[in-house]
Amino acid sequence: MISDKIKKGVERTPNKSLLYALGYTDEELERPLVGVVCSHNEIVPGHMHLDKIAQAVKDGIRAAGGTPIMFPAIAVCDGIAMGHTGMKYSLVTRDLIADSTESMVMAHQFDGLVMIPNCDKNVPGLLMAAARLNIPTIFCSGGPMLAGTMNDGRRTCLSHMFEAVGAYHAGTLDEEGVREYTENACPTCGSCSGMYTANSMNCLTEAIGMSLRGNGTIPAVHSARLRLAKHTGMKIMELIEKDIKPRDIMTQAAFRNAETVDMALGCSTNTMLHLPAIAHEAGIQLDLDESNAISARTPNLCHLAPAGEAYMEDLERAGGVYAVMKELTKKGLLDTSLITATGKTIAENLEGVVNRNQAIIRPVEEPFSQSGGIAVLKGNLAPDGCVVKQAAVAPEMMKHEGPARVFNSEEEAITAIYGKKIVAGDVVVIRYEGPKGGPGMREMLNPTSAICGMGLGESVALITDGRFSGATRGASIGHVSPEAASGGNIALVEEGDIIAIDIPNCKIELKVSDEELARRKAAWVCPEPKVKTGYLARYAKLVSSADKGAVLS
Repeated sequence: MISDKIKKGVERTPNKSLLYALGYTDEELERPLVGVVCSHNEIVPGHMHLDKIAQAVKDGIRAAGGTPIMFPAIAVCDGIAMGHTGMKYSLVTRDLIADSTESMVMAHQFDGLVMIPNCDKNVPGLLMAAARLNIPTIFCSGGPMLAGTMNDGRRTCLSHMFEAVGAYHAGTLDEEGVREYTENACPTCGSCSGMYTANSMNCLTEAIGMSLRGNGTIPAVHSARLRLAKHTGMKIMELIEKDIKPRDIMTQAAFRNAETVDMALGCSTNTMLHLPAIAHEAGIQLDLDESNAISARTPNLCHLAPAGEAYMEDLERAGGVYAVMKELTKKGLLDTSLITATGKTIAENLEGVVNRNQAIIRPVEEPFSQSGGIAVLKGNLAPDGCVVKQAAVAPEMMKHEGPARVFNSEEEAITAIYGKKIVAGDVVVIRYEGPKGGPGMREMLNPTSAICGMGLGESVALITDGRFSGATRGASIGHVSPEAASGGNIALVEEGDIIAIDIPNCKIELKVSDEELARRKAAWVCPEPKVKTGYLARYAKLVSSADKGAVLS
């Protein structure tokens, strides 16, 4: 066993004495030592209950003959961090989580790992660590929260909460109405109830094969989540015995499967950052151009919030991620021969799976659209690409042309939107918010929600080198690469320039001549860094562009 390095032989008796100090018995130390990486804390709603999930995992490990040893991983709540300096620290925690988990595992020589994440950067950070460490590992998330219910019976969620603020500024909702949303939008523990980033990544953890069925969809408050945790604890012992490692599971074909399921589900655009970053740790390169090819052949089968009025609990009742995958196999869109953390192949996992609600999971023959939920656009404004959640774009905004309204920060844009200075037809450009320029690539949920809340969601587009929350809807185009701080053409856009967006044809164009762009480029001077000290300054120096997954070099 790997753990023999800290517990076997006379030379390791000093190490073993410290394990004795922890109260472990010889009997426990004879068993495989399983690290339980738990992200429990008291500031993130998706993580407040993970101590209970961890206890269930530990029970399962013990029942199957292992010794569980828990240690923590950090997690940021993107909703609480939204709209202020805190959002600069969201994406950057993904790499902190991967690095700190690697450090703990290598220092203490575990035989296997159970990862217990739940929220946006916590899931990909731990998947990155799993790929990097490559010892038997399985995931069990904390699960999604239930949708809220308004006083009149309408269901609601966090994205409605943010849009309510925009409606208030537009004068269409009073303080009492805002209060009603505040009290009802987030009614339970768990990751927010729509197909936002956390739930997207937990579903894709299933699709890529690193968890058991239900990881992405069983509600946090259901006892089935505890049973899943116990079975996950039991399953890690089988993976250790069979020596099935993350890189056996997370292959090139598995990432292609994950992107296919991503398109069918209509996941968050943040998956276009996280999947390449995880693949990078597994020694695999994902190309954004391939994402468009996958999208072109993959029908979009689900319209969950914010794209529609269904929620994660509805997806679970309909059959969950496996039911979506089963539909995709009807057209041969998945490689079902791949091994997974169940110890079985995808084909074996999908035996007997049925779609129990064809209104929630459309049959593959009758999709919401023939192409996937995400599109990568390219053109002179984004030569290396930018990303849009096309499943959540109004039909009238799939093609749009309008004048640029240019802002060098999120705060400037918000002031203009709430000040009613943005009008129908405009294309809002928010720059210097990319991985380097932000630094940290903030999510732009506040401005996109303000636009929608003020009734402009079907007439105004937003383009940024920052990124978007999975709760964002509308013609919101992010990850523009190269970013402004790297001298990308988004830095050269001037007020009133015409920008043409063509989502069906995956194109985005700044209607300015090459000669004029060259003139502007020669005159461009990179602004002083917004942050010059601390972790963010170090991050800005090391981070790659968004099209490469914003990984650290």
